[in-house]
Amino acid sequence: MSDMPSFDINEAHAYFSTESFKAAWAYIEQTSQRSPDEDLAMLHSAIVSLWHWSQRSDVRAENLALANWQVSRVYNLIRQPNNARTYGLLALKYAEYLEPTYKAYAYETLARAEMLSGNRVIMMVYLDKAQAMVKLIKTEEDRSLLIKDLESIR
Repeated sequence: MSDMPSFDINEAHAYFSTESFKAAWAYIEQTSQRSPDEDLAMLHSAIVSLWHWSQRSDVRAENLALANWQVSRVYNLIRQPNNARTYGLLALKYAEYLEPTYKAYAYETLARAEMLSGNRVIMMVYLDKAQAMVKLIKTEEDRSLLIKDLESIR
C-alpha cells in the first residue's frame, strides 16, 4: 500500500485554505450572538485556513498577511488579546513590503488586541499608524472599510 494520497495535495491545500477562510469569515460577519461552539468553529476555521495557506506551493506574502490577520481578528472577537497580538504581529511581518491595506489591517488588529488588554497608549500608537495608512490606500472601498473598522476601536 502506498503512502501517496489519491488526490492532488496542492489542490487540497488550495481548496481548504480558501474554504476555511470563507467559513471563518461567515462566523466573523454573523450578526447574531455566536455560541461558544460557534466561536470555537470560527477559530478552528481561521487556523486551518492559515495552515493550508502556509502549505501551498503558490503562497505569497499577501496570503499569509491576510490569513494571520484573520486569526488575529478571531482571537480579538473571542477576547484573547495575547493570541490576537501574536498573530497580528505575524500579519504585520508579512505585510512589511506589501500595499498599505495589508499593513493598515495588521495595525488595526493590533490596536484591537491592545484595546482588549487595556493598553490604551499602545492601542493609540497602532491606531495612529493604521489611520496614517488610510490616505495611502488606492481604492475608495478599501479606505471606507478600514475607516469603519478603525472607528469601532475606542
